[in-house]
Order: sequence, then structure tokens, then C-alpha cells
Amino acid sequence: MTTKSDETTSLLSRAKNEDDHGSTRRSRLGSFSRFGSDDEVGNIGVRPSGASISTVPLALEGWHNRSLSAQADSSDDVVRSHKRAATAVDKLSMSGSAGGGLGHHQRARSFMEAPDGSISALTPLEMGRHELYEELPFLAVPGMQRKEHNLSVAFSSYAAALDTLETDEYLESTTGMGLNPEEKELRTSQMSLILLDELEVDAITVTTPLIFAVLIASLSQFNFGYNISVMNAPEEFVFPGHSTGAWSAAVAAFCVGGPIGAVLAGKWADERGRRGALLLSTWIFIIGGLVQSLAPSLILVTVARAIVGVASGASTVLVPIYLGEMAPPNLRGVIGTMTQFACVVGILFADIVGFVLANETSWRWMFSLTTGFGICQLALTPFLLESPRWLLGRNPSSSKARFIIKKLRGFRYDEEVETEVEHYLGAAKTQSLGDDSDGGQDKDKKSVMAEMLADEKVRLLVVSTLVLQVANQFSGINAVFYYSGLFFDGVIDNPLVGTTVMGAINVVATYVALLLMDRCGRRTLIMWSSAGMFASCVVIVLSLLGYFSKMVALGAVATYVSFFEIGLGPIPWLIVAEMFGGKYVTVAMSMSCQLNWICNFFVGLFFPAMNEALGAYSFGPFAVVLLLVFLYALIWLPETAGTTPAELQAQLVEKNAGVTYHNMDIEGMAAHAPPSKSEWEQALAELAADEEKNDKDYGQFDSMRSG
Repeated sequence: MTTKSDETTSLLSRAKNEDDHGSTRRSRLGSFSRFGSDDEVGNIGVRPSGASISTVPLALEGWHNRSLSAQADSSDDVVRSHKRAATAVDKLSMSGSAGGGLGHHQRARSFMEAPDGSISALTPLEMGRHELYEELPFLAVPGMQRKEHNLSVAFSSYAAALDTLETDEYLESTTGMGLNPEEKELRTSQMSLILLDELEVDAITVTTPLIFAVLIASLSQFNFGYNISVMNAPEEFVFPGHSTGAWSAAVAAFCVGGPIGAVLAGKWADERGRRGALLLSTWIFIIGGLVQSLAPSLILVTVARAIVGVASGASTVLVPIYLGEMAPPNLRGVIGTMTQFACVVGILFADIVGFVLANETSWRWMFSLTTGFGICQLALTPFLLESPRWLLGRNPSSSKARFIIKKLRGFRYDEEVETEVEHYLGAAKTQSLGDDSDGGQDKDKKSVMAEMLADEKVRLLVVSTLVLQVANQFSGINAVFYYSGLFFDGVIDNPLVGTTVMGAINVVATYVALLLMDRCGRRTLIMWSSAGMFASCVVIVLSLLGYFSKMVALGAVATYVSFFEIGLGPIPWLIVAEMFGGKYVTVAMSMSCQLNWICNFFVGLFFPAMNEALGAYSFGPFAVVLLLVFLYALIWLPETAGTTPAELQAQLVEKNAGVTYHNMDIEGMAAHAPPSKSEWEQALAELAADEEKNDKDYGQFDSMRSG
């Protein structure tokens, strides 16, 4: 990544014919050192290697959730042990400052020198945020917190090791005595904790515009969840006398529109922008809700369900993308969790509303709430900002994108905004599929798909993703949410009570699942989930056959829903973001979404007929599917909980092996503001001018000598 000073710094990166000119340039770069002037410092700069950066400090394991003040209160021994190195550096840097050098902390700015000679001026914190932008997909997905944190830990350890290495080399060259092993470990631990705390500030810093973006977009997910369950309670009152097949078609029509909306959403998002696409899906919700509430026959209800399905399918694609592009990397998992809660709360709300509106005179009002939610969303659209990533993709110089970034992040200075723009552009380049045009994009997606299937390791991940999406629906969960009234009829006096209990358990289980996803492996949760659901299905069948009481059947359905939410519910979506890199994640998510909607359609259409044909054994086919999923997870499914911090750190070393880092001063970054980029660029421009003058002097000297 380069800064605005590229034209200036290109003077520094020109190839020299004479070796002494190249060495002169590198020694002059030493004048930009945090340690002092050329005479004291010489050539400062370090390169990462496996030998020098090999382990993650143990201190990160226990301290990463503690504030800096708490760390300071309990780390007096660390500070005292580190005092010798810190004092030596401070004394020498003060003398360097007095002698005209840039000085320690206050006048030094970290920068990276790439193998081609290009230079980027970023603080260690900015470097870390850039890595997060590049490595995390622009998706707000529940459960991403572990990957976000592991990346933060890995870079904090990586940068701290560079800081320690640079300090050690400086002390060795100036005092003849570098840091001993204990001091190296202490400094690395201390610096990594400081940087980790700075990196994870994003996870607790939320601005008002971002809150509005999350709330408005989450209304789409709420409406989606509401329409999953809205047909459950009023079945007997909506055009009484309808056949089972006709009602099944009306329910399943929702899943006919879903994949259509999911396909169209990508095109809308590219052409109209993320905000425009969300508004279009909101209008479709409004129209679908109106048609459904005013329908004169069940046929038009079926048509309306398909229209609402289009809006729902579009929302499942647009909301994670939009919020992923609005939020900083460390918040995408948390925000994805909020949208998941919006969906399950929408399901529960439909059940609760059924107590009041599911009757002969009010059922149309129940359907009209879909329109009401859409109108509320439209009323809030003045607060809905466009995605800065989309704006920058169309025009990297977009002033509107910069204005939005400033509001979203709460920045005060234009320099901060420009750094954030560089993060967006760098990440977009890394994760891009190529040509943004529809034809080019489709062609590139096909080539990416072929590439994914050709790689044996990636092929297993693709197959696992598709298997889990099929299991997500063929486990039978939506048979419960679509037709719980049918299932509970005869089990308890008021089926709607059972339906509402299931909705409440679904919300609680979603929260429990989020806690477990941070502590357990994905494969482990899939196995527990499928095994628990399988056992619940067996108990349900035995209860319906009369071996257990009807209340046992109700309890079995509760455990069935709970086990779904800890594994087969969220994880098939989460692993797409965890298993695939930025290049593959969009294609993998698209495949997953389409397959999920198709399976959802079959469950919604055929369960009533299957229930009539199989009776008490209606959950038997779901039990068979769950048993097969358990065996697949046991034998073939890879663990997808994400790469460990140590592995991520090794990847950083490999990725940046040819990069030279200068002034990796984490302590100074936290304690004092480094010079601004404009000041740094001005100093660098002066250095470039000096070198150009030296080139001319060398040329004149060479011509005089040859004459």
C-alpha cells in the first residue's frame, strides 16, 4: 500500500547504477529513525523472519480482555525489569533530538520499505488495521469474533517482535549490549498488549451513524423472521376450507421468491448501491404485505408470499454485505450477531402477535404488519448512509465516501480519513473478483468456482459447505416454524402456546450459541447439534407413538430447537466466512444461499403431505438426515474454528519477508503522537531533493574526472 507521497518517494526507489548510491539512500533513511540522528543511529530497519518472530507472547492469553490501566496496575515488576532498556533508549534519543535528529517518540514515524523501494508511512496501529481490513471479508456474520480477535493478537505479537528486534539491534550497535532474553520477552509482551488494546478499541467504539445503519438494516432481517412464522397462527381463519396442498403452496411460495431475491440482490447492490438496494427490498416488503393483507383469495396470498420471499431473499444477502462494509473489521462479528437476533426475534414476535390477531376478523392486520415494518424503515432512510466501499469502488476519489467515513468512524482529521480510505481500497483490491461488470463478474465467478473444485483441499471445504447447507434445512427446523400449529395440535390444548414457547427458546438458544461459538470448535458443535437433534427426533416419534407423555414431546421439540441453534443453525453460514479467503468467500456464500433456499422450499412444500402420510413417524426422515450429518462431521468435516494466532503470525512473516520496517515504536505511538503524514512527506521530499542534487554532483564529478 502506498501513500500520496508516491510521486515523491519514487525518487527514493529509483534503481542506482552505482552500489554506493544505493547504500547512501539506505543510510539517509536512517535519519528518519526514532532513535536519533545519522551519526548515532546509522542504518536502522528490520525485516521479519521465522527465527526472530516465532512465538506469540503468553501474556496475550491472559491479558487480552483487560484494559491498559488494569494491566499497568498489575505489571510493576514488568516495568521495573524493562527499565534498563527503556532508560538507555530515552537518553540516547534525547541526545539525538538535541543534535538535530527527529528524536525518540515525538519526531519519528514508522514506515515500511517494500522490496521494490516504495514506501508507506503507517503507524503500527494503522498497519494492524490494514491487515484486518485485508484478511476479514466485508460481511457481518455471527460468530466472526474469534477470527477477528485471533488476527488482532497475531499482528500485535508480530509488530511487538519487530519493535523489540529494532530496539535490540540499536542498543547492540550503540552500547555494545543488547537486550537479554528476559528483557526481550518482557518488552515483546508489553508492546503486544499495548497494540492489542489499541486495535480492539474498534470493538467498543460505536458512532451514532453506525448505530442507525445497524438498526435500519436489521429491520429487514426482523421482517424476514416475522414472515417465516406469520402463516403459522392464522391458518384455520384464512379462507377456511382450503386444502392442505393449497396451504402448503402458500407457505412454500415464500421460498420460491427467496432465491430469486438472493440472485437479484447482487445486481441491485452493484448498480444502485447498497443503500439503494436495501430501499428497493423495503418497497417490495411493503407491496408484498399490502397484497397479502388485501388478497381476495388464497391464490393471491400465495402470490404475495412469493413477493415477500423476494424481499426476504434479497435481505439475507444485502444486510450482511452492507453492514460488513459499514463497520470496522473488529465489529463485524458483533453486528452480524445483532442481525441474527433481529431474525429470531421477528419469528417470536409473529407468534406473540398471533394471540391477538389470529382470528376470523383480524388476520389481515397480521399480514399488514409486514407493510408497517417497511414503512417504518422508509421513515428512517434519511439516516441510512451509503456504503463507502461501494462509492470508492466506483470512484476512488469520491468526496462523498470520505464524508461518510468521517461520520461513521468519528474522525476529526482528514489525514485519518485518507488512511481509512487506503484501508478500504487495499482490501477491495485484495478481495476483488476482478471485472465489476456483470458479464466479467459472472465469467470470473465461474473461473473461481472451477479453481475451487480443482484444488483438493478447497474442494473438501466446498463439499462440506454444501452438505451443511442441506443439513440446515433438511434437519426439519422450518417444519417446526412453518407448521408448529399443525404439530402441536392434539399435543397441547392451545397450539399457539407451544409455538410461542418454541420461539422464545429459539431466542435464548441463539444467545447460548454465541457464547459456545467463542469457546468450542465448529466441528464439535456440529456433532453435538446433529446428535442432540437426532435424539430429540427419536423422543418425538416415541412420544407420538404413545411411549411417553405429550409433555415429553413438547420438551423434545424444545431441545430439538435448542440443539439446532448451537450448531446447524449458525455454523453453516459462519464457516463460509472462516474457511474461505476473500477471493472465494463471495462465490461460496452465493452457492450456499441458493442451495439453502431451494431446500427450504422443499421442506415448506412437502412437510404437510409427509405428516399426513407418516403420522407419528413424520420426524423419522429428519432423524435419518441428522444421523448422516453426524457421521459426515465425524469422518470428513475439517475443523473450521479459524487459524490460530501463531499460525497467522507465521503467515504475516511469510507475507512480509521482503519488507523492511523502520521505527516500529509501539510505546511511542501510544504515548505521543508521531509526526503527521504531511510533515513526514515534506521531510521525505527534502531528502529526495537532496539525493537528486547529490546525483547531479556525482555526475559532474564523474565528468570532470573522465575529462
